[in-house]
Amino acid sequence: MWIGWIEFDILLGDVHSLKEKRSVVRPLLAELKRRFEVSVAEVGDHSQYRRSQLGVGLVAADRPHLMEVLAAVERFVAGRPEIELLSARQRELHSED
Repeated sequence: MWIGWIEFDILLGDVHSLKEKRSVVRPLLAELKRRFEVSVAEVGDHSQYRRSQLGVGLVAADRPHLMEVLAAVERFVAGRPEIELLSARQRELHSED
């Protein structure tokens, strides 16, 4: 069994309040969950309205599938026009590690 995750540090575009931040982040998290069948959460920068850290996790039977899904998630996030992807950190572990 393979466990993988990717953490994104993102800068939100034309956002001026935490309420506006939620209106951008919540639909993004929902779309990631729906499209890629992964676990997602906002994992940092909760009180900053123009920054957010998102975490995406996945459990897979094999490493190639895990890497394919995480790469697709990263491409999807990087392609969103309403955000700027500042960094992405990815990690994967085998259950026997």
